[in-house]
This record gives sequence, structure tokens and C-alpha cells, in this order.
Amino acid sequence: MLGIDPGTAVTGYGVVEPAPTLGCPGRLVECGIIRTDPRQPIWSRLEVLYDGVSELIARHRPTAVAIESVFYGKNARSTLTLGHARGVILLAAARAGLEIAEFPPATVKKSVVGAGGAAKPQVAYMVQQLLRLKRPPAPSDAADGVAVALTYLINRPQGPQRPERRQGPQARQKRRINHRSRL
Repeated sequence: MLGIDPGTAVTGYGVVEPAPTLGCPGRLVECGIIRTDPRQPIWSRLEVLYDGVSELIARHRPTAVAIESVFYGKNARSTLTLGHARGVILLAAARAGLEIAEFPPATVKKSVVGAGGAAKPQVAYMVQQLLRLKRPPAPSDAADGVAVALTYLINRPQGPQRPERRQGPQARQKRRINHRSRL
């Protein structure tokens, strides 16, 4: 399971292996960040992000990707830029044929901490406790990515079955787009 906290400057991620038994949500395999150069144009940063997420998917072969949904703040430009980052992450997951789950930030915090308005240090501490780690994942963006993965694992349907992979791009039917001019 790959959890992602999207951003165009820093994207946090966490790879968590689901636990075979109840009581512990899983085992942390890897966490970290994908950092882009803010001096570069947005398209170059999005390419770095897409390549980074694609490489994580190829290396860990998760069955699903969970991503934090857009937080609607006062700054419309920031929200739009975050949407670009989410778009390339969703594209990488879709191209790999993975199940995709999206969670609002408040749901991630409530699932991991128990309160939808929890602060970043509280999220990091609870990630440490839930996964029985010696210290919280760092930096905080990585801890947030792990929290998104845990949210998926905590809220997934219970049972021994694993989510099925979606069909990859070569197995999908090609879609036809009908262009109609309007007068």
C-alpha cells in the first residue's frame, strides 16, 4: 500500500505492508519525500513528481495507492497547483493499473489520531505508535504520507482478500472521442 501526501515542492510518501492479523495495521517498508526545485517551471516539477511516484510503484509494486484529497484553503493559486500535483500522481497510479483511494485531510487525521483537527506532530506521534516505530517518521511530510496509507488500511473492508489490480493501459479498451462542432 502506497500512501501519498501530495505537494509540488515536497510530496510525502509511505509504503506500508498490510498486517496479516488484526491488532496492528501493518509494517512500515519505506517512507520519505519527493522534493522538486521550486525555481523550476511547474511542468518540470510535475515531471519529477510523476517519475518519482512511478519509480516507487515499480519498486514496491503496491496493490493500491491512497492520496490525500485537495484541501480548500483561502489561496486559490495554491489549491490549483496542488491539483496539478494530484493529477500526475493519479495518472501514475492509473497507468500502473492500481486501485486508487482518496481521503480528505480531516479523515486522515481522524483515522490516525482520533481528531480531524490534529496537528502534524500528533499525526507523526500516532504513526509511530500504530506501527510500533522507535521514532516518528521524518520529515513531517513523510509521516503524513504514512498516515494516508494507514487511513486506507484502517478503513479498508476486512477480510483475507486483497484488492484486485485494475486492468493496465494495454488491457483497457480504447475510448473514442466524438468531436462535434456547435453552431
